[in-house]
Amino acid sequence: MTSLIDWFDSRTGYRHLLREVLLEPVPGGARWRYVWGSTLVFTFAVQVITGLFLWTAYSPSAQTAWESVYFIQDVMSYGWLVRGIHHYSAQAMVVLMALHLIQVIVDGAYRAPREINFWLGLILMQIVFGLALTGYLLPWDQKGYYATQVSTEIMGAAPVVGPLLQQLVQGGAKYGHHTLTRFFAMHAGFLPAALMLFLVLHVYMFRRHGLTVRSPQRRPETTFWPDQVLRDAVACLGVLAVVLLCVIFKGADLSAPADPSEPYSAARPEWYFLFLFRFLKFQQVEHYGLAFGAIYVPTAILVVFVLMPLVGRWKAGHAFNVFFVFVLVSGVVGLTGLAIYEDRRNADFQVAVSEADRAGERAVELARRPEMIPVAGAVTLLRDDPLSQGPKIFAANCSSCHRYNGTDGTRRKVTVAAKESASQGSSVESRVDAPATAADLGNFGSREWIRSVLVDFKNHFAPLRNAIDKKVPEDMLDNGEMADWSETNKALLNDPANKENLDALVELLAAQSGRSAQTPEQKALVEKGRAIFETGALAKGKLSANCVDCHSITSAAGKKGGGKESSAPALAGYGSVAWLKRFIADPGRPENYGEHNHMPAFKNQLSARESGLLARWLAGDYYRSSTPVPGPAGGN
Repeated sequence: MTSLIDWFDSRTGYRHLLREVLLEPVPGGARWRYVWGSTLVFTFAVQVITGLFLWTAYSPSAQTAWESVYFIQDVMSYGWLVRGIHHYSAQAMVVLMALHLIQVIVDGAYRAPREINFWLGLILMQIVFGLALTGYLLPWDQKGYYATQVSTEIMGAAPVVGPLLQQLVQGGAKYGHHTLTRFFAMHAGFLPAALMLFLVLHVYMFRRHGLTVRSPQRRPETTFWPDQVLRDAVACLGVLAVVLLCVIFKGADLSAPADPSEPYSAARPEWYFLFLFRFLKFQQVEHYGLAFGAIYVPTAILVVFVLMPLVGRWKAGHAFNVFFVFVLVSGVVGLTGLAIYEDRRNADFQVAVSEADRAGERAVELARRPEMIPVAGAVTLLRDDPLSQGPKIFAANCSSCHRYNGTDGTRRKVTVAAKESASQGSSVESRVDAPATAADLGNFGSREWIRSVLVDFKNHFAPLRNAIDKKVPEDMLDNGEMADWSETNKALLNDPANKENLDALVELLAAQSGRSAQTPEQKALVEKGRAIFETGALAKGKLSANCVDCHSITSAAGKKGGGKESSAPALAGYGSVAWLKRFIADPGRPENYGEHNHMPAFKNQLSARESGLLARWLAGDYYRSSTPVPGPAGGN
């Protein structure tokens, strides 16, 4: 074995290389403050290794990027772990880079003869930010798509070369497929190659001039091996442990597939860019334009860093540099905290975040269906999903009158502007809840809905009575005969002796939609309910009027017995998708509300696709997974 090692050394000279690497002198002994550079190299190595594994499954196109990331996250063995490590190592690298920069400036390690090495470090810092920015877009999800679009707009705001640079980066005049391929080329090719090149130069310059030690007399001089190596290894393991904890307990996010046709109100940059996002929102900064806050100010700060080796030659200059860094760090931390604080207090933003989270979970749920992702791409998963599109269609077309569980369907409150007089006498605008002028459709067609309509019709539509800004017609509010019928028969229907009769009538109407499974006992009640519907005969007493006197239960065309027109909506298929589509298209048709109708017809406002999605959502006719969507770690 010794002969083999000697032969290998004679051909490669590895012993000399190891001595050069491991026996570097460390004046003043090993210290924990020297570990930051090693942890940075370690996290970059982790990024390279995990990035290569991700590359084997990633497909960089607008139609396949989200699908491939979903495959990595949800299907590929331990893909969630590899992606999570890559994701959080990138964030750890930004933090470690900041700590390393602070340590270098505080220790004065930027001063002669180490100026060039410091400038190389600044170049490396820009490359790391570039890697973080380009990687954010690669999942091609809504969050990355809209957040990264802002960065290209900032790039376009640069003077003279801005528009040309923006077109070069995004691959044309518009943000789209070529933007993704350009970002992937930069993230996986150009930037890592540039980082490796400058990292080699950085380490070479570091080895040439050695460590900067403030008090070398504190302890005797040692070598890099073993004491400093041990500290570096412990620090690297600590970084890896933190990354793994983040992966296990939080996981890498994957929001809904990028869809330029859908607005996205929850867009925010990654947390380490939040300070710049908040800085740009200051009115004074907005006054001078996007280029001022996003280009001129950061460039001025970078110029200060570049000049630090020259300024730091003097003691006062070094003190200024240290002071500048701590002011800058305080500003970054403060602005980041302010952005997080404001977002948490912004109700609209929190609703948007919740909506985005649900959309992401729903996209994953739909991708797990037996039919999997359509050939047209993942973007169609939510576009063709009633649970995703129904609330949006409802909010845009129905929420001016109706509510869905007290909201506009997307879990937002419906408000109107209300003028209030301020203490100074000026008028300020505030928002108050808008009154509903039609029924809340949150549980439309359910057994609870039907029971409430039959037994307590007026209270069922009680929210309408709170309408203060609109005059609600009395026949719309009470619906004439139906309100009187419910009030007259309320005590009779609530009589314990008639419980089974009421259940039978409810089951008859619930069965019309065909959307909810019935137990054998419930099925047995349907025929009994039909008899009550037609005769009004209860176990105790008789209804004041038979339901069939006004409603049809056998014909969707609204015909009663003898071919006579009904005077109230036909209940054949009540609550089903087909019934809802007909009703939404033209509620004033004879088989619907007829002359008593106050609801506008939507046959010219909604396309057949939109009315179908809305009807299916209201009827609960959409895909439901039999198993819950696991957490972002993929194994929870």
